[in-house]
Parts: sequence; C-alpha cells; structure tokens
Amino acid sequence: MKKLFSFLITIFMANLLFSQSENYTAAIDNFQASYNAEKYAEIFNSFSPEMQKALPLENTKQFLSGLKKQVGNIESKEFIKYHQGTYAMYKTKFEKAILAVNISLDNQNQINGLFIKPYEEPKETKHKTVNALSNYPKEIAEIIFAKCKNFLNNTQLSIAIVQHGKTNYYGAIKVNDTIEAIENQKNIFEIGSITKVFTSAVLASLVEDKKIKLTDEINAYYPFSFKGNIKIHFESLANHTSGLPRLPENLDLSNETNPYKSYGKKEIEEYLKNLLKLENEPSKISSYSNLGAGLLGYTLGLSQKTSFQELLQKKIFDKYKMTNSFTSSQNLGNQLVKGLNTDGEIVANWDFDVLFGGGGILSTTEDLAKFADAQFSPENKELELTRKPTFKIDENMKIGLGWHQLKSENGKDLHWHNGGTGGYSSSMAINAEEKTAVIILSNMSDINDEIDDLCFGLMREISRK
Repeated sequence: MKKLFSFLITIFMANLLFSQSENYTAAIDNFQASYNAEKYAEIFNSFSPEMQKALPLENTKQFLSGLKKQVGNIESKEFIKYHQGTYAMYKTKFEKAILAVNISLDNQNQINGLFIKPYEEPKETKHKTVNALSNYPKEIAEIIFAKCKNFLNNTQLSIAIVQHGKTNYYGAIKVNDTIEAIENQKNIFEIGSITKVFTSAVLASLVEDKKIKLTDEINAYYPFSFKGNIKIHFESLANHTSGLPRLPENLDLSNETNPYKSYGKKEIEEYLKNLLKLENEPSKISSYSNLGAGLLGYTLGLSQKTSFQELLQKKIFDKYKMTNSFTSSQNLGNQLVKGLNTDGEIVANWDFDVLFGGGGILSTTEDLAKFADAQFSPENKELELTRKPTFKIDENMKIGLGWHQLKSENGKDLHWHNGGTGGYSSSMAINAEEKTAVIILSNMSDINDEIDDLCFGLMREISRK
C-alpha cells in the first residue's frame, strides 16, 4: 500500500487564500463521482495538458483501478485546509481506508496536481503551551498565541504592524513550551520569495527613470539568441506570465541544503541557449516561476552593466534607509537568527548567484516596515507602479509587478507576498488605501500556512480599529 501512495504529480501554485473555492468543491465532487463509477477517462479529461503528459490515460486507469481494488469506493470527504497556498487537502473516507486526497487546480480549473496518501490526524502537543505574552494587547497576543502555540521550541516570530502612521513590533519565541515575548525587530531572517517584490521594485525604478520599458524584451541584453527564438519581456517576468517553468531543468536540486548556490552565469546561459522552453502561452496564464523572477533580477543587472545586488542596494535599500537588509548571510554575526527545519534542527542559510532575484534577501521587520511605509507615499512612483494590476488571475486575485492583489473579507484591496526557504517562512501584506501593513518573519521552514493565517488574522484585527 505504501508504494501505491508514494505516487506524486508535481503541485503547481494555486490562487486561493481565504476560503474553500467553489471550483475545488466542484473538482473533488466530480473526482468522487467519476472514481466511484470507474469512469477513469473522465478524470483524465479533467487533467491539465501537463498532467496528462505526466500521467497518460493508461497510467491513470492503472493507478485509479489499483486504488479502487485496495480501498474501494469513496464514501465521504471533508475539506481540511489549503497547504501553503498550493493544493487543497481532503480527509477522504474510502470503504477500506481513510486517505488524504490532495488536489491542485490551474487557472483553467483543470487538475494539475493529485497526491493521495494515508491520512494522518494533526499531531497534538504533548504539553500544554503557556501564553506569556501578557505585555502585548490582549487581542494581538491571543491571535499570535493561537497560531504559534504548536510550533517547535526555539521557533521565533518577528512581527511588525503598521497603522495610523506608527509601527508596533511584537516578537515571540517558544521556549520550554512557553510562548514568550522577545525584542527581535532588528534581528535578521531570510525573507525568501518576498524578495520578488523588491526585484519588481528595482524594475519599476528603472522604468520610472526611463532606462527601460516594461514591454522591452530581455533578449537584447544577451549576446546570443534564445532557444527557439523565444522572446521574453520584462513585465512577463514580474507578473509570472512569461510561460517559463517554476525552475530551470538544469538546476541541480541534489544539494537540498543550498539548492541555488551553484547556479551561475554558465548555467543560465546554457539554459537560455539550449534548454529554454515555455510551459504556457506567454501573457495568457500567470504561472509562478522562481526562474522568471531570478532571470528578471539578473537581466536588470546586465541592463545597467552592474550586478543586481548593487542595483538593489542603490535603488531600494539606500533610498528607504534599510540599513539592516542584506544580499548575503556572511558576516552577520549574532544578529542573524538561525533557521530551523521541520525537526527543529539548525540548517545552513541559502546562497544565491544569478537567481538571487527570486529569493535571496535577508532583512528585519524593522526594515520591511520602512519599505511598507514607503508604499503609502505618493512620491514613490516606482512602488505605486508595482501595485498596479497587470494581469487578472481570477475574480479574487490579480497580480501587479511582484505583488499579488487580493480582496480582503471586507472588500479591501490587499497586496501580499510570502516566502519560504530551507529554514525560514515569512508573509507580508499591505493595504495602501488604509495605510496599514503586517509583516511576519520566522526562523522555521514549511510553516507558511500558519504564518499566512496569522498575517491575515492580524490584518483583519487592525482593520476593525
């Protein structure tokens, strides 16, 4: 049975954050009906083209019929959660077993991810966690405690809340099953993919300076033709509509502790010249791409005959006085909070070369609060440009340059991004109209569900005031 449930199709980014989508409900209902009726071809027809290629019809029939023999029909199902904004998990009761059916949909509501495994009930903490955040406002303390009480010991959260022209900081750390307050707004964390917002801000700055145009092709900055004469423009890299895959196929992922370190100039040029291929038609679908954001940053550096890191320092860090934001984890001393994996073990920091623009920044909540506050000034035209919608994903989400634009529960526009690396998880949301923001940095990997929930929970709380 274990072998059967080890089957996994790559999960792509979904676009839902606040509530269960009607599209997912329809998809899982149709899956149940077709599965129970042994209409496996209908399930195959609901797959995306990429999914059909990865799991041809005969393989689909073989997999599902084998599943049916082992566990029988689906009797009932219960939505559990969205996992890191990528797929929906359903606790599914079959005739002979209870399994977790995880399903992912693309922007056309086609299944592009299916993962079935034995269902495990959430682990309960062995000891009751104590809330020692009594020096924080009661509502804030309760929201923080509710989301982080089950974290491992030594997990830290650094939180900034911007409201009414003032920034308040709330640090929390779990020590001996107690959530304690800690002053850590000046401590440094990896911010992961929130870096993409900064990469787009550099792009917007160069656009405002009339150095480049969003519609310019990046091809002009390379002394060779891209494979297939594929043309890529700047805006499509910033809003994930380039058609590029999530990662380049020549990225060596065997080094799980530092996967981007060795991907340099040689590798990106080899990819563009000989391996480049698009997964989607450009400008038709927004499909999240770390490769695209990294390529954007690297090309921006080439366009100005410098490194992207130098551009970032000059255009953003220096301008907004972000004095504790860095492009390398080296020589940061005790100010750097060590990242932890899901077992609570300290892990190495990630290093980036040409794909730095996809996730390489290290920063503090104090610095990110300065960046958030800068969003509210009409003088900062480049930041305003990043927030303008450039592509509509669905009724609930648009994307600007880097930022994802969502509708909050009270109908307000929120601009949001999160991040995750080998030892860190983060989330940042701003409401430019009300001039509010929540920033959360943590030193624990793979807790983006909880960090995003906390971020939006705090945004809801401050929107009431």
